[in-house]
Amino acid sequence: MANAIFSSLPTTIFEEMSGLARATGAVNLGQGFPDDPGPEAVRAKAAEAVLSGYNQYPPMAGLPELRQAVAAHYGRTQGLALDWASEVTVTSGATEALAAAFLGLLEAGDEVVVFQPFYDAYLPLIRRAGGVPKLVSLAPPHWRFTRPMLEAAFSARTKLVVLNNPINPAGVVLPDEDLALLAEYCVAHDVIAVCDEVWEQVVFGNARHRPLIAYPGMRERCVKIGSAGKMFGLTGWKVGYLCAAPALTHTLARTHQFLTFTTPPNLQVAVAWGLENAGDWFRDMPRGLEASRDRLTEGLRREGFAVLASQGTYFLNIDLPASGITLGDRDFCLRAVADAGVAAIPVSAFYEADPVTSIARLCFSKADTTLDEGVRRLAKARDLARSRG
Repeated sequence: MANAIFSSLPTTIFEEMSGLARATGAVNLGQGFPDDPGPEAVRAKAAEAVLSGYNQYPPMAGLPELRQAVAAHYGRTQGLALDWASEVTVTSGATEALAAAFLGLLEAGDEVVVFQPFYDAYLPLIRRAGGVPKLVSLAPPHWRFTRPMLEAAFSARTKLVVLNNPINPAGVVLPDEDLALLAEYCVAHDVIAVCDEVWEQVVFGNARHRPLIAYPGMRERCVKIGSAGKMFGLTGWKVGYLCAAPALTHTLARTHQFLTFTTPPNLQVAVAWGLENAGDWFRDMPRGLEASRDRLTEGLRREGFAVLASQGTYFLNIDLPASGITLGDRDFCLRAVADAGVAAIPVSAFYEADPVTSIARLCFSKADTTLDEGVRRLAKARDLARSRG
């Protein structure tokens, strides 16, 4: 018999909508991958390393040069003092890092506080590790949590809390007061925070990413997860990092050892080089994405759509009822791809219970022509939805 947790899962909404986009030739503003190919110098390093470098098993915890580069990068950009040898592990993407954290840290019956909307891998991985999710629902337009919400979620059985910041799909960069409140609860309840911070470099305007591990009491109880794929816009590379205090890293690295064991060495070499040498990319990439965000926002508003603020990630959201659309988000997105040739993601897919059904997520990490055509087709989809009722 199949495992019930995984065999009962549907196809992810990302694959469903991208599949429909491919089948219909639709403009794909759904799945979050950029049109830009990523920094050429970093890609050239990967090609050079696979042709001229070492292609056998690298060290299980990752190449020393990459672990050193990760620690140095976070020292420069976030003021963190990480020991590369005892506090950094390289994984095959951030999803594998999440799996290592859940499988390595949870025992049967442990409760895990999870904020919804959430990345769809969280709950099946938590349940397969024996954990019991305790959901905290965030709502538009601000997507913030409060003391009463945490008070209701945390208990004597809470082992972990999972924090995604910046938040996908909300596009929110959490402010100091929210992070300080969560740190307070983690310390008071002796809870480990698993911090999915893959969007940490993709932050706009005056917003600033603050890692939870830097807050009082969190240095020894935080697992910080990063993604080279998101940092460099190379989503298919699947190179991630686990950063945690030595006692946690001991367990995390051994769990990773029996998941993927290691990660392609040429990609590790290239990412290490990029972290040390691609300062211009980290400066210019967010500016380019911010311009794309603004282009899509302005185009949608000209067409009468109500657009929610986006402080980071590749995504912005439209409020369907405020845009004159009475359909729920899933129905609207399915009609949009079938009837108007544009793919979006219903935000209700990021909830398990009591979903918000009024918001559709759009990806703006696309070429200007793609964004402009996407706006035109979304307006068509809205007009068709209105005419059909």
